[in-house]
Amino acid sequence: MKTAILKVVGTAVCLWSFATTALAHHSFAAQYDGNKPVSLKGWVTKVEWSNPHVYFYIDVENAKGEIENWGIEMGPPHMLQNAGWKRNSMQIGDELLVEATRARDGSNTANARSVTLAATGTVLGAASSEQQTLTGGAAPKNP
Repeated sequence: MKTAILKVVGTAVCLWSFATTALAHHSFAAQYDGNKPVSLKGWVTKVEWSNPHVYFYIDVENAKGEIENWGIEMGPPHMLQNAGWKRNSMQIGDELLVEATRARDGSNTANARSVTLAATGTVLGAASSEQQTLTGGAAPKNP
């Protein structure tokens, strides 16, 4: 009896784990609107280098002169590393120019297509969920 209960509980935990993992990884089109490109200039406030996607946050001045914090999604760490990124390629306080696609819900969230370090002009590929390639000039010019 105890073994049967443990098998049921174990199966339920496995199914729950798979379900939450599947929900956590979203399709690009479900979250972002390909018809809403956005160009942002801002300063890095936070970097989250973890699976399944790397996120960074920048403070951007809006048209009213107010500061908004934007969350920017990139691809998975392994794709960024394969393109020449390092965990320290972007630092808190760095000024960035970001070309991205805005979230469907209109929030200050976007999916990066390219990231440029303003101080050096180094263009970093974003390994984005929008299927952007990391070759042909998208990889860092100054690794």
